[in-house]
This record gives sequence, structure tokens and C-alpha cells, in this order.
Amino acid sequence: MRTIYWEDNAVKLIDQTLLPDEFKIITCRTVDELADAIKRLAVRGAPALEASGAYGVALACYERDFKDVDELKEHVKKRAELLASTRPTAVNLFYGIDRVLEVVLSGSDVEEIRKKALEEAERIAEEDVRRNKLMGKYGAELLEDGDTVLTYCNTGRLATVDYGTALGVIRSAVEQGKKIKVIACETRPLNQGSRLTCWELMQDGIDVTLITDNMVGIVMQRGMVDKVIVGADRIVRDAVFNKIGTYTVAIVAKEHNVPFYVAAPITTFDWEKTMDEVIIEERSKDELIYCHIKCRKTLIAPKDVKVFNPAFDVTPLKYVTALITEKGVIYPPYEENVPKFLKLGGSE
Repeated sequence: MRTIYWEDNAVKLIDQTLLPDEFKIITCRTVDELADAIKRLAVRGAPALEASGAYGVALACYERDFKDVDELKEHVKKRAELLASTRPTAVNLFYGIDRVLEVVLSGSDVEEIRKKALEEAERIAEEDVRRNKLMGKYGAELLEDGDTVLTYCNTGRLATVDYGTALGVIRSAVEQGKKIKVIACETRPLNQGSRLTCWELMQDGIDVTLITDNMVGIVMQRGMVDKVIVGADRIVRDAVFNKIGTYTVAIVAKEHNVPFYVAAPITTFDWEKTMDEVIIEERSKDELIYCHIKCRKTLIAPKDVKVFNPAFDVTPLKYVTALITEKGVIYPPYEENVPKFLKLGGSE
């Protein structure tokens, strides 16, 4: 089953806040409902957000009956702004929104716009699946039979429309017959690694061991890790933006001579910017001071404590051994080699 899809004039998605305790499909019939799902991380992961943005713009075309084309276009532009405001760091979200919005604004008939907007959103979703499998194919060549791979956060099918980025590389290697073991970090504060990555890998029968985030040093020190593969929410000229804690993993990997790979589609690259130009989303203090168990919240820190809760951190490209994309593996020097790959385009 796909993480996000269109059915009966609605966007349907797996509610990732409930896993692994409960598997539930949410139905979003309005852009407000979809925006809420994005904000509370019911759907997350850069490629999945790209599809969410695309489907969201298409959904805006179906929210009500429109008197004319101009009314529809004005409505969709406002709804696109709402979608774009939900997660400021993952550039893929804006890519999905902009592609479908361009289709909407170029149309001349309400029904034609609806049809073409949905077709474009579906095209974006299909492209995501194809590129993830290509990324997996290229990345799998970097893994050897018997490798233990450390990964961070969730980069599997739940972070994409299907298959995955960093976990897609691991899946591909396993499909090639390689025996791969995975060490998954829990990924505080929302535990996407323990809740989602471990669940996905166990569903696929892939050997996975869970560690806390502060055990990264000892597993590398003891030689328990052969490679690190993570995903990305944005790649700029000098750095990778990914889930908070990635920078720490990269530094430890460098210290212990463990290759550190980043798997991400071309649409994650924002090569015109540098790290200082990107806004890092800061999230609610509740994520740190409460443990959420079903409908009950239990305090795990003083309620009035000051909290700093950025969702992402910045890993300078000097720590990255290679970038794995659907166009191939990019090696340093990145300032020379990345532009060559970007010229190949972002869609399949």
C-alpha cells in the first residue's frame, strides 16, 4: 500500500503518528485537513511531502463548485499558500505545489483544470516511486554482502510515496541477494526511527537492531557499523538539511572512517542556496516534555522548562562521502559534479 494516494476525490494517507501501535488510513477531503495532517506529521518525509503538496493543489480544485475559472484560480493560489506554510525546510513540498499550481494557472476551463491538476499530481507520485527504485539500484552498488548499515530517522516507503530513499537502497541490496543488517537510531523526539523504520524493516524481514540516538558513538567505536545511509530534506551548495541529530552521526562517522552516504532525489537539491539562507523549522515544546500514549499525555520534564526543539540540523558536505540520486551517485568535488547531475532534470 502506498503512503499517500488519491481516491474518491480525496487524499488518503497512512497516519504515521499512530504506528506501530495502530495502522489507520486518514481521508482528507479539504486542504485544511491535509495541511493539518502535514503539520502534525501524520504524513512526513521530503518525497512524501512533495506528493502531498501536489495532491493538495489538486484537492483545492475539488473543494467546491466554482462559478468560473478565475474564481478557481484565486482559490487554489490561496490554498497553495496554506500548504506551503506547513513545513518550511523540506524543499520538495514546494516543488510539488509549484508543479501542479502551474498547470492550474495555465488552464482555461474548470473541468479541464481539475482533470489536468490531478493528472499532474498522479504523475509526480509515479515519478517518486520510479526514482526511488533507481536510487536504490545505484546505491545498492555501494553496499557489500554482509554490511551493517546505520540509518537515521525514517527514509522508507513511509517517507515517500513508496519504496524509500535510504531504506530503498537497503531494500535494493537485499533484493540483489546481499545479506544486510541495519542499526536504526530511535530518532528523538518523535521516534521516527524506532516507530517507523523498525516497523518497516521488520515487515520486510530485514534484520534490524534498534539503538538510542546517544549510542551512535559506541557502535561505531566497536566497529559494528560498515556504512551510514541517511535521507535529506534539502541539499544546498554547502550542506545537507536532515532530521535533527544527523550532523552528530556524520561527525562520529568521520571520526571512525565510516562512509556517510545521503540518498535523496534531485528534487531535494536547492543548489542556488547556502545553509545560511534556509529556515529551520522549530516545533512545539510538547514534543519534548510529554510522552504521548494514545489519548493520554504524561509529563517527562518539568512543564515550565525552557525548550529548544529544531526539527532539522545542518551537515556540511565535507562530511558526506557521496550523494545517491536517481541519476547516479555523485562524488566530491560537489561544487563541480552536482550541477552536471542537476542538468539531467528532476523527473523521470
